Amino acid sequence: MNLFYFQPLLLTTSMETAIIAIACVVALIIFLWMVPVGLWFTALISGVHVSLVQLILMRWRKVPPGIIVNAMITGAKAGIPLNRDELEAHYLAHGHVQPVVFALVSAGKANIPLDFKAAAAIDLAGRNVLEAIQTSVNPKVINTPPVAAVAKDGIQLVAKARVTVRTNIRQLVGGAGEETVIARVGEGIVTAIGSANSYKQVLENPDSISKVVLTKGLDSGTAFEILSIDIADIDVGKNIGAMLQMDQANADKNIAQAKAEERRVMAIAQEQEMKAKAQEARAKVILAEAEVPLALAEAFRNGNLGVMDYYKLENIKADTQMRGSIGKTVSPQQSSPKKN
Repeated sequence: MNLFYFQPLLLTTSMETAIIAIACVVALIIFLWMVPVGLWFTALISGVHVSLVQLILMRWRKVPPGIIVNAMITGAKAGIPLNRDELEAHYLAHGHVQPVVFALVSAGKANIPLDFKAAAAIDLAGRNVLEAIQTSVNPKVINTPPVAAVAKDGIQLVAKARVTVRTNIRQLVGGAGEETVIARVGEGIVTAIGSANSYKQVLENPDSISKVVLTKGLDSGTAFEILSIDIADIDVGKNIGAMLQMDQANADKNIAQAKAEERRVMAIAQEQEMKAKAQEARAKVILAEAEVPLALAEAFRNGNLGVMDYYKLENIKADTQMRGSIGKTVSPQQSSPKKN
């Protein structure tokens, strides 16, 4: 027989074997992914009882079995009983399972009362529950921004404070955050400085500010408990009282200038009014003088005025004009009598 006749048959058999091997490997990978035998064995030797069926159902519920099983192993090793359904529900609610479990372990080691429901509620509220437990164990220092306040003597003081706080676990859900604590501390500093009679008293005893602020219970309704308030720095600012007096003086000056300008405008208006009245009077005089020749002509026509009477009137007018011109040319020194 010819060997070339069997060569295609041998190649076909080899390809089928390779395809079957690849298919078996893919099927094995899919099986191991759907049935995490290694994870089940790890949980079994760690003292966590989870069946293979539950691990498969977690895949179908779109819950990573590794996160749930590792969390349960961590809790079991720390002596904290955890419920698998609660862990899955927290994951499906977009919670952070691993940080919550770590927070429970940290709280248990620090003798802080915290259960899974409270920790899950804190996590779903958007707060970092693990950081909150760490802050409760190791208090946190909050530096306030510069707070400016004015004492009774008008001197401005600028103070900076350091607020030492620790987490109040019971108030984490619904409690105010750091911004509220900073705002309340700033308000307390302003009140304490504003109630001082002199800025020197505050500079001599800066701890008086801390005492006044601490007595106000600024941490009520917040997620923190204030342990201490320390004044880190205090500087003298502007003389606000003097600046206010200067502003008041400038305002008074502007008011006086406005009133003087008002009086000047009124005087100018009165002057213009008097000039207008004078011009009106002159106009009336001119009109009256214009009527004199008409009256004289009428008197001539009616025979009430003779020629001699007219000449006498003209002579009186000329004499009056002459006397007036003589009176204007005589100086005051010439008119005053000489002393012997």
